[in-house]
Amino acid sequence: MVDIRSLTDDFYINMNLNTEMDLPSGRDTVLHFFEQVRKRYPKMRNFYSRDRNEFVLEEDKDGGSYRWTSVEPKRILSGHVNPNTFDEAVEQHRFVLDQVPYTLSISPLDCESLNAMYGFDFTYSGNHNQLVADALGLPPALERIVQGSDNRIIGFEPAIQCSLDDDCRTQFRLSIETRTSAYHVRTGEFPEEQLSVYLTVRRFGSLDESETYVTAFERLHDQAVGLLEQYVIGNILEPLKQAITIR
Repeated sequence: MVDIRSLTDDFYINMNLNTEMDLPSGRDTVLHFFEQVRKRYPKMRNFYSRDRNEFVLEEDKDGGSYRWTSVEPKRILSGHVNPNTFDEAVEQHRFVLDQVPYTLSISPLDCESLNAMYGFDFTYSGNHNQLVADALGLPPALERIVQGSDNRIIGFEPAIQCSLDDDCRTQFRLSIETRTSAYHVRTGEFPEEQLSVYLTVRRFGSLDESETYVTAFERLHDQAVGLLEQYVIGNILEPLKQAITIR
């Protein structure tokens, strides 16, 4: 795969496990989970409560690359910002998923959905929506709306969602999020903001008897890597990088 670090300003790989039942919130149980994570990754030493029954453990963010994980009432999250390799981030998510059945009593039945999310940020000072239209093109049905007129694009965030199996239990969503407002376009003052591309591969429902959370995530990751290699890098990330470079 192309070195993602050469294409984007920041990228991150997150894992979300959403449960049907509330997770244990007792002090001893929650702290035991985070202690296991810190033993594996000693630099994850910043522990705090974000909201009621939402707890976070993370590394220092000063270096630009850092790990984090959190426990919410019905969700376990794990993330790695700017990892050196995809495998480095995936290994962290494997470890977290390997721990949760034992430390947080999450049964294979108690899976509402499991997500693998890949985010890519581009820092750009300008009209993000126009940049996306120029780099990726507009659908033919929409091109004539802005051709040969004074219309300026103030909102263009293409997204698509598709199933990856016959029963639609596994799906992917590819979306682009811009951060340019009508005010920015009207005044011509564009702050330096991040334009984001998100690829999420998600499976719904309880795990099969032959599955674990680790093997289920590995399958999602393999599917995501296939989408990135075949479509996203060449058709989305590289055109956006090129369009920003020539401006």
